[in-house]
Amino acid sequence: MKNMTANWMMLGLLAGLAACHSAAAPEYKATAHERQYQLAKVVQQPLSGSIRLPGTLEAFQKVSIYPRVNGFVSRIMVDRGSRVKKGQVLLVLEAPEITQQYYAAQSKYIQAAAMYAATKDNYERTVATADETPGTISAHDLELSKARMLGDSALMNSEQANFRARGVMRDYLTVTAPFDGVITERNIHPGALVGPDTKVGDKPMLMLEQEDKLRLVLQVPEIYSGQLMGQSVVNFSVNAMPGKVFKGAVSREAGTLNDRYRSEAVEVDVQNTSRELKPGMYAEITMPVNGSASALVVPASAVVMSTERKYVIVVKDHRTQWVDVQEGNHHNDSTEVFGNLKAGEEVVVRATDEIKDGIAIH
Repeated sequence: MKNMTANWMMLGLLAGLAACHSAAAPEYKATAHERQYQLAKVVQQPLSGSIRLPGTLEAFQKVSIYPRVNGFVSRIMVDRGSRVKKGQVLLVLEAPEITQQYYAAQSKYIQAAAMYAATKDNYERTVATADETPGTISAHDLELSKARMLGDSALMNSEQANFRARGVMRDYLTVTAPFDGVITERNIHPGALVGPDTKVGDKPMLMLEQEDKLRLVLQVPEIYSGQLMGQSVVNFSVNAMPGKVFKGAVSREAGTLNDRYRSEAVEVDVQNTSRELKPGMYAEITMPVNGSASALVVPASAVVMSTERKYVIVVKDHRTQWVDVQEGNHHNDSTEVFGNLKAGEEVVVRATDEIKDGIAIH
């Protein structure tokens, strides 16, 4: 009995020692404010890089062809897909009334020229006689002869101007190409009555486009509009030829922003002598941009974006501080930011919204 009692006492003592040991050494768990984070310094420097933007290829020159006068289509020398040179005849019109007016004006000019030649000869003879035999011709007759000559001269000049104008009108019956290009539309046929306002189903008679040189038109967002490198070369690709890269030079900038999209129209000249590219193709452009000299650069992972704000987490005196920023250029794993920051300050490299404002970190 005594032995059993001693055994129970020993078991109780061991249990007590185990309980004391368990209470003295609880399991350790690190808290959030004791965590350590990787920090990076804010650097002030322009971050040059590139942006990718969509664009559209357009013909360098594009014109709808209309005649300057009314007439019937007599002949059409081109069709859709025809390559033409500047000054080449595209179509010929017939307008009998214009032709008659031309020949009538020609006749009046010839008549006026003959009258002027006669009065001029008469005046010159009168002057010669008056010089050879003074007193045979009165001064009044001499002045009258001169006035008649000047009047006929003015009439001849007037008829000549009218004759030339009628000649220009007759030339309008022959429609020529204003520049080298390709006929991309033909909506007219011989026998049709056409004029300056003629449209066929809201389409022009002919459409001429220059395809050996194209315009690549794109809209540059406002934030990048002041950072374009003047006359810089850009690379672009088109969906129709995947894997192939084309080049062009930035040639024109609108100089103003679109009110609706807050972007600036930029044009890139593209040489297309091989005619691989076609107007209307969509392109994706890689455009170099200059960084802002006042920009501060931080790691891209340091910028936190939420539904309400965009910020970086600055660490001062081992405490976090949220600072609102706006982003600029991106290049590799760096990004430009603009906000209440200073060069040399430290920010959390891998920042998340779980790192609250004002907590202590080490």
